[in-house]
Amino acid sequence: MGLTEYIKETKVEMKHVTWPSRRQAIAFTVVVILISIGVALYLGFFDFLFTLGLGKII
Repeated sequence: MGLTEYIKETKVEMKHVTWPSRRQAIAFTVVVILISIGVALYLGFFDFLFTLGLGKII
């Protein structure tokens, strides 16, 4: 199978894709950003605690 055949098949498959609306895409993006910030704060908090704990031990 050559590159040309691959591109043709890709175009056919892309017609079957259901794309989100603009509003859905924005909402999903906001959710991902908020979850990422939440996880960063959660991990940062525990990193801070472990750093304090190790500082008192060492």
